[in-house]
Amino acid sequence: MDPPSPPHDHGRHEQEHHQDGCPAAREKRPWGWARAVAGEARAQRGIALPLIGMNLTWFAKQAVTTAFLGRLGDLQLAAGTLGFSFANATGFAVLTGLCGAMDPICGQAHGAGNAALLRRTLLMATAMLLAASLPIALLWLRVDTVLLRVFGQQPDIAVVARRYVLCLLPDLAVTSFLAPLKSYLSSQEVTLPTLFASAVGLAVHVPLTAWLARTRAVEGVAAAVWLSDLVVAVLLSAYVLASDVLLARKSAKTTAATAAPCARWWWPEETKTAAADWLRLIRLAVPCCLNTCLEWWCYEILILLTGRLPDARRAVAVIAITLNFDYLLFAGMLSLSVSASVRVSNSLGAGDAVGARRAGAVSILGGVLAGALGGLLMLASRRQWPRLYTRGAEVRDGVGKAMKVMAALEVVNFPLNVCGGIVRGTARPAVGMYAVLGGFYLVALPVGVALGFRARLGITGLLAGFIIGAAASLMVLLVVIARMGWGVEAEKARLRAGAGGDDDRNAEPKEASQNAADV
Repeated sequence: MDPPSPPHDHGRHEQEHHQDGCPAAREKRPWGWARAVAGEARAQRGIALPLIGMNLTWFAKQAVTTAFLGRLGDLQLAAGTLGFSFANATGFAVLTGLCGAMDPICGQAHGAGNAALLRRTLLMATAMLLAASLPIALLWLRVDTVLLRVFGQQPDIAVVARRYVLCLLPDLAVTSFLAPLKSYLSSQEVTLPTLFASAVGLAVHVPLTAWLARTRAVEGVAAAVWLSDLVVAVLLSAYVLASDVLLARKSAKTTAATAAPCARWWWPEETKTAAADWLRLIRLAVPCCLNTCLEWWCYEILILLTGRLPDARRAVAVIAITLNFDYLLFAGMLSLSVSASVRVSNSLGAGDAVGARRAGAVSILGGVLAGALGGLLMLASRRQWPRLYTRGAEVRDGVGKAMKVMAALEVVNFPLNVCGGIVRGTARPAVGMYAVLGGFYLVALPVGVALGFRARLGITGLLAGFIIGAAASLMVLLVVIARMGWGVEAEKARLRAGAGGDDDRNAEPKEASQNAADV
C-alpha cells in the first residue's frame, strides 16, 4: 500500500474559502488581479532562474569539451564534434523527449497531492529510458557505417568519431537516471538542488577532462562527459532519497500505519493499475519525443542544407557560429517552457482552473518579453560574437548578417517554446507535435529551400523560411490555448492524477465543478 501524501488541512481550507471567496471572486476585487499576476510571475521566476543557470552550465560544459578536442588536433575536433552531434540527434534528444511525459503526470500529481504517483512515475520513466537506450546503443555501434554511407564523411573522421561515440555509451544509462530526476524535482517546483548539482558537475568536468584528454585523448574527453554527468545524477539521487526518508518519517509520526508499508511506495498494489500507468506514460512519451526530435532534427537539416550552398565552407562556418548563440539563448527558452508546464500542470492537478489559465497567460507574456530581449541581445552581439570563433573577415561579416535575421527568429522561438510547455502541462503534447510538424516541415523547410536556393538568398533565405514556419506553429498553439476549456482540463487532471487522500477524492467533483463555473 502506498503511504498517504502529506495531510491537507481541509477545515482551514474551507474557512479560507468562505472568508476570501473563490479564486475568480478574489481576482475581481480592487488590485486582486494585479496581485495574482505578480504572484504568478514571482513563482515562475523562482522556477526558471535556477533552470537557466543549470542550462548555462550545460553550455559551458560543451564549450570545455570542444576546447579540449581542439587542443588534440583538427581531426579530433572535427570527429568529436560530428560524433557528439550524432549522439545528440539519435540518442540524447530521444531520451530527453521521452522524459517529457513526466512533466504533465508529475506536475498534475503534485498539484493533486498524490506523492505515490509522483514516485511511481519516476521509476517507470527511468525504466522506459533504459529500455529505449538499448536500440540506441546498437545504432551507435554502427556510427562509422552511418557516417560513411549516409552522410559521405571521410574515413579517418568516421573512425575517430566512432571511438568518441563508443566511449559515450555509458552516458545513455546515466541520462536515463538523470533526466527523470530533473523532471521529478522540477515538477514539484524544486530547482535549486538541480542547479547546485549541475554546478558541481561542471566544476568536476574541467579538471577531469584535462586529465583524461592528456592520458586517453579522444576517448578520455568522451569519458569525462559521462563521468561528470554521473556526479550530477548521484547528487540528485541522494537528495531525492533523503527528502523521501524525511517525508516518510514525518508521515510516520502522524500515522503509525505508514511505518510498515512505506518500503513499498515504489510500485502499485494492483497489476491493472500498473498497466494503466504504463499505458498513460507511453501515450504521452511518444508525442513528447517526436516533438523534441522533430524540432532538433529540423535544425540539423538546416546545417546540412547550408552545406549545399555556394561557398559551402564559409556558409557552414557562419551558420555554426550563429546557432551557437542560439544554443546559448536556448537555455532561457527551455527554462521558461519547463516553468510554464510546471505551473499549469500543478494548478490543473489542484483543480484550480483559474490559476492554470493565469499561469498560461503570464507564461506567454514572459515568453514574448524574453523573445524581444533575446532578439536585442543577438543584435547587440552580432559584431563581437564571431570574433570569439574566427579571424576571417568574410565569415565575421556573414555571421553579422545571419544574426540580424536570427534575431527575428528568437522573437518567435521564445513564445513558441512557452506555448509548447503550456500544452504539455495540460497533458496534450500531441498538439505541440502537430504544430512543430506542420510549421517546420510543411512550411519552414520548403519555404527556406525556395528562398535560399531558388531565390538565391543563401543563409538569409533559409533562416527567413524558419521564421515563417515558427510563426505558423506559434499561431496554431495560441489558437489552441485561447480556445482551451480550463475547467474541463482541470476535471481531467484531477481524475488523471488522483488525490492524496480519500477526502480529496470525495471533494473532486465539487471542486472541479466550482472551478469550471469560475472559468
